[in-house]
Amino acid sequence: MDSNSPASPFPPIAQYAFLSDCHTGALVAPDGSVDWLCAPRFDSQSVFGSLLDRGAGYFRFAPYGINVPTSRAYDPGTNVLVTTWHTPSGWVEVRDALTMAKREGPDETTPHTRPPADDDAEHLLVRTATCLEGSVRIELVCDPAFDYGRTREPWVLDAGGHTADISGAGLSMRLHSDLALGVEGDALRGRHELAAGETVFCALSWGASLDGPTDAADAVARIAATRDFWRRWLSRALMPDHRLRPYVERSALVIKGLTYMPTGATVAALTTSLPETPGGERNWDYRYTWMRDSTFTLQALHYLRLDWEADEFMQFVADVEPDEDGALQIMYGIDGRRDLTETTRDELSGYQGARPVRLGNGAFDQKQNDVFGAVLDSILLHTRRSERLPARLWPIVKSQAECATAIWQQPDQGIWEARGKPQHYVSSKIMCWVAMDRAAQLAGIRGEPDLQAAWGATAQEIKDDILAHGLSDRGVLRQHYDTDALDASNLLAAHFGLLPGTDERLHASVLAIADELSEDGFVLRYRTDETDDGMSGKEGTFVICSFWLVSALMVVGEKQRALDLMERLLRIASPFGLYAEEFEVAAARHLGNIPQAFSHLALIEASARIILAERLEEMSL
Repeated sequence: MDSNSPASPFPPIAQYAFLSDCHTGALVAPDGSVDWLCAPRFDSQSVFGSLLDRGAGYFRFAPYGINVPTSRAYDPGTNVLVTTWHTPSGWVEVRDALTMAKREGPDETTPHTRPPADDDAEHLLVRTATCLEGSVRIELVCDPAFDYGRTREPWVLDAGGHTADISGAGLSMRLHSDLALGVEGDALRGRHELAAGETVFCALSWGASLDGPTDAADAVARIAATRDFWRRWLSRALMPDHRLRPYVERSALVIKGLTYMPTGATVAALTTSLPETPGGERNWDYRYTWMRDSTFTLQALHYLRLDWEADEFMQFVADVEPDEDGALQIMYGIDGRRDLTETTRDELSGYQGARPVRLGNGAFDQKQNDVFGAVLDSILLHTRRSERLPARLWPIVKSQAECATAIWQQPDQGIWEARGKPQHYVSSKIMCWVAMDRAAQLAGIRGEPDLQAAWGATAQEIKDDILAHGLSDRGVLRQHYDTDALDASNLLAAHFGLLPGTDERLHASVLAIADELSEDGFVLRYRTDETDDGMSGKEGTFVICSFWLVSALMVVGEKQRALDLMERLLRIASPFGLYAEEFEVAAARHLGNIPQAFSHLALIEASARIILAERLEEMSL
């Protein structure tokens, strides 16, 4: 945006707070408006879509006429938002939560394919306001626009004036409140002057029964129960007593919050079409599960001893249907569906004018050769942790190893899902090596010596090919076999152990990315003027790549550089400790979908490497 341009009506991406009930999530703007909510699932149509078009629906519960709060923060150890407002006449505290409660029977709204846990979503957004001092006029405006803003329907107010129903695009919702409600145009409204000590509430339900709180005390209790759920869950994780602990805890809460509890799948991000290039076309739908995330997800969950969640995710991977050749797709829907056909909603303005707004993801049927390594590394991690190789996973091991053997010499679209010409991407070769190396280890665990030997030989053949064709004349890993351009995905060579940390080729490759593929220290995926990715426009630095660089620097013995970069990355977190996909250094702003699971997974891994190194140093004193 030009410095002389008028202020954008869209809040900065980093100013949004994230709520979750492990079935769907919401984003709350600084002015108290829910600008993004898809119901009943992460990948459902949006009900409030002001994030992508200011006319696509919102839900505000905040002081009347006041848009800037005094403070906004999570209740510690939770995904419950607490916002404090100072008005000319008093102080008020608003609490927001997608509520959780003890499970009572099957979930008819979003049925489970995994064994249900003791706690589950209520399919309720509950909001309370308590006047702390003086008096405050509180305002409720609930203005849903179903199907990404396409469908507006009338509210039907009950006789008592405290509940109202609305249905659109196949979804029914009910708003409960102790405020007197009225309908103005398409919006449901309420207004009340709160006295000191008084609490009021509103709650939006989309569950099968449309039940909600009966009064303010009930609403307060539901939010408290949700707070307790998140703290109980976090207490199960093994958190290090270390200066990085708060960042690891928040990242763990994000990853859990992006997990679809009914199947165990994890969405890559809550949102769709938040731009990687301001005002540009690099806008993607991330509300799906990428197989490449699997190994990073498993690594983070097992590191934190969150073994139940790790097993749930692994079972989801075991359930998905492969392609005809036996290969897993690069991504699936959170219910395991394979068809993620991409469409656009050209009537929506897009965030700050970034168009098109995309639904679905056209990369779902791309051939990306890295997927086999991600899946097999995940299975090996899980097998080591659980001390057994489940029988239902062995066929997946065989099919992915066979696929990797058949295709590793073929070009593909690469880890970044480039929409240009297929190439022999080095990172794809690295991940094919990972596939065969892990498959050989799994065959050894399974007691299959012939397969172990055969797959191990293929792994060595791939590694030899990479070292013969994937290094530039100066001994640095290149993006693909026909270029000397750099690519941050080659940091995975350090992550997965293609070469030992003492190898000069790995050391040179890591330092080349640190010195030549960075902007003010933050790492780019690649330089867009050197890469045919099929898109126009520049993009920001990638948060995950910067965290990968921290880990890689630790691997090659550049500890101080790793620590310095880690500190810089921690400083750019949003006020809520969240990370989007990218960070634009010049404007110091977050870009892309938020919160981004990959970014938080990479933070956990980088933290783990730093913590482990420091603990080992302490032991050697």
